[in-house]
Amino acid sequence: MIDATNIRVTIPTARHGDGRPVSCPIPGAQVLLLDLDGTLVDTLPVMQRAWSAVQQRHSVAVPFAHYRQHLGRPFEEILDLLGVGPAPEIHATYDEAALENAELATVFDGVEGVLRAFASAGWVLGVVTSKPLHRALPLLGRLGTPFAVVRALGDGRGKPAPDPLLRAVLELGVDPAQAVYVGDMAVDQEAAERAGMHFVLAAWGYGDLGAVPPLTARTPADLLHLLEQAAPCPTAAGRPR
Repeated sequence: MIDATNIRVTIPTARHGDGRPVSCPIPGAQVLLLDLDGTLVDTLPVMQRAWSAVQQRHSVAVPFAHYRQHLGRPFEEILDLLGVGPAPEIHATYDEAALENAELATVFDGVEGVLRAFASAGWVLGVVTSKPLHRALPLLGRLGTPFAVVRALGDGRGKPAPDPLLRAVLELGVDPAQAVYVGDMAVDQEAAERAGMHFVLAAWGYGDLGAVPPLTARTPADLLHLLEQAAPCPTAAGRPR
């Protein structure tokens, strides 16, 4: 468990994905938006069981490894990319199996303490996920942290479109440039960049990004760097920009 009172002592220097030190990576941000699957909660075992049910009940031959490559996108879009095609019965099977196996999901180690640290420091917290709300809320309830906004799968385009992220900051009444989005997939990074937000890669998640993202958190505890570095960046003359 992370002790929020000692974070200045316990965390190392923030670094880019290629190991270079980060100096003032996120100026002035005070809103932290997070993905759910692969970022806050490890739901991979649940998804494997749900996809297995789809394979067995609907004679779908696509392996789970192929499904996993598209995590972060809306379910119907994943089916289309896999050549399975939109089918309400497939979605119903997946949804039913995911609910039946929800107990297999676990919160990533350190996440709860990190969220408390951000909340204690006055950050506004929110979640933006491609998971349906009825499956997202029980998982969020395990975290013990109130979220000011939760945007789940619904009307409009899902990630990598910026729409759900922009709806989140609109609901909060803040500029996108004041927000940080933390996610583990390439679609998360694309959505954040298109929304004009800062992005932090949750390297403990499911993604395998080819390009080096602007900032990488190798563990949930690494996110605590934002508490110290989300301040106006100094100029060469030492004055705030």
